[in-house]
Amino acid sequence: MATAIYLEHYLDSIENLPCELQRNFTLMRDLDNRTEEKKGEIDKLAEEYIANVKNLASEQRVEHLQKIQNAYSKCKEFSDDKVQLAMQTYEMVDKHIRRLDADLARFENELKEKLEVSYDSTEGRALKKKRGSRGRGRKGSDEDSPRKKKMKNSPDLSDALLPMQPSDVLDMPVDPNEPTYCLCHQVSYGEMIGCDNPDCPIEWFHFACVDLATKPKGKWFCPRCTQDRKKK
Repeated sequence: MATAIYLEHYLDSIENLPCELQRNFTLMRDLDNRTEEKKGEIDKLAEEYIANVKNLASEQRVEHLQKIQNAYSKCKEFSDDKVQLAMQTYEMVDKHIRRLDADLARFENELKEKLEVSYDSTEGRALKKKRGSRGRGRKGSDEDSPRKKKMKNSPDLSDALLPMQPSDVLDMPVDPNEPTYCLCHQVSYGEMIGCDNPDCPIEWFHFACVDLATKPKGKWFCPRCTQDRKKK
């Protein structure tokens, strides 16, 4: 049931993602086309200048060169816009990846807690059964039962679902292009929480770095934004 809830919420969050990506890619393609047109215009202006430079007056030369310079500036403007769009697209996708990582870590912890409760409940029933068998004079130990042997030889539940620790992440190879977050300036891992200040320069924080064990109710502001809000 919990899996379905996490999946439903995540699918809702990425419902508009394909349209937003298509829009950005269309804009980048349009900027490419406009850049190519401007480059053709620069080539034409350069050829005209080279062919007629001897016959042009000083003012005409300056005017012609200024046209070429303006065309180059326009090309640079188009290129800068495309870079901004590419960065925006990357951040858009990365935001959803970070949310998926956080949801997976949260679901893993919840599953671990449920299994630990189930394990403790099984141990309690086995202990009661053991005491009852002693009262009736049954021979043999409950420890030797097939159920106990199976549980004894099986790996510990906490080991089977051990959550990721910060030290494990820091030892992993990191993509130099992967963005870093939090006060520790590390990549995203485990459970993370987003600051509700839209102008927060960091935006995402690891639970452990901000002394959180569970997600707080209502709005949450990081230590830096909290301090800034107090100053106002």
